[in-house]
Formats: sequence, structure tokens, C-alpha cells
Amino acid sequence: MPETHLHPDVDHVLLDAQQIADKLHELGQQIAADYADEPPILVGVLKGAVMVMADLSREIDLATEMDWMAVSSYGSGTKSSGVVRILKDLGADISDRHVLIVEDIIDSGLTLKWLLSNLRSRGPKSVEVCTLLRKPDAARVEIDVRYVGFDIPNEFVIGYGLDYAERYRNLPYVGVLKPSVYGG
Repeated sequence: MPETHLHPDVDHVLLDAQQIADKLHELGQQIAADYADEPPILVGVLKGAVMVMADLSREIDLATEMDWMAVSSYGSGTKSSGVVRILKDLGADISDRHVLIVEDIIDSGLTLKWLLSNLRSRGPKSVEVCTLLRKPDAARVEIDVRYVGFDIPNEFVIGYGLDYAERYRNLPYVGVLKPSVYGG
């Protein structure tokens, strides 16, 4: 991507729009094959997973249902607060159903570990995870993730749904935020 198209707060592009689209197509095909007999309910984690959920769901050639949860363990900064709160719960009953959590990114894994436990307590047939991005070097707990788009370095990334202080979600790529922006 030419430098002239970069947001001025972006240091460099980690993944461009085409790389993301290609990976979501690949993941969508794998999910469709794996769940061909019984489509899962896709559970997007707001707000970051909106872009991933929209584009991934169109790549899954099954009659899937979508629902959303909003959980928070972040303030306006760059580090997890360690406290998880449900801001919006599911509208659907997931008991006796296959659930596929759709995430934008897995950092420490603490929030996702909590979310997996919460959803598994509701009696689904299965709960699996699909994430566009994972930071192995940031992991503080081990999480079994069935579908991973990209493993990325432990840098502060924005774009394609990812934010810093609710900004930059609309960028069509995943970029590394300049440390000067967040005081890093």
C-alpha cells in the first residue's frame, strides 16, 4: 500500500485489505466444510469483530445465524484491565447448538477465556473460536483456537475493526499504530 494512503497515525501496514479478504475466504470455506451437517450460530464480539463477522459470514456457504455479545476488559488504553463485564448479552438461546465465537484479535486471552467459560455454561453442543488475529507473544493463558487467520507480533494494531480510544476501526487494513499516539 503506498505511503500516501496511510493514515498519518499508522506506522506501517501489517495486513492489507486483499490479504484479509483472502484469509477470510479460506476460513469461510473451512468453516462451511466443518459444519456442513449442522451450521453454527456465529457469535460476534462487539465492537471489534463487526468487520470480521460481516466479511467472514459472507464467505460461509451455509445458512448460519448471527448474534452479538459485547464484553469489556479494556478502558481507553492499550492494556487489559483484567475485569470482564457483559455490556450486551446474546439474544438467542445457544443450548444444544454449535457456537462459533468470531473475534477480531486475541491478545492476552483473558477475556476470551472468560467468555468461553460463560458460553459453555449455557449448554451448547460445542463452542469454538475463529479469530482474524492472534498475538502468541502476548498470551497470558492458553486458549484452543480452532480457526486463526494470522499470528502477528505483539504490536499495537488498529484498523479493520480494531481501535484505539474508539478511533481507526474504519481503516481497510490492519496497521501498527505509532507509539507516539498512545504514549508507548
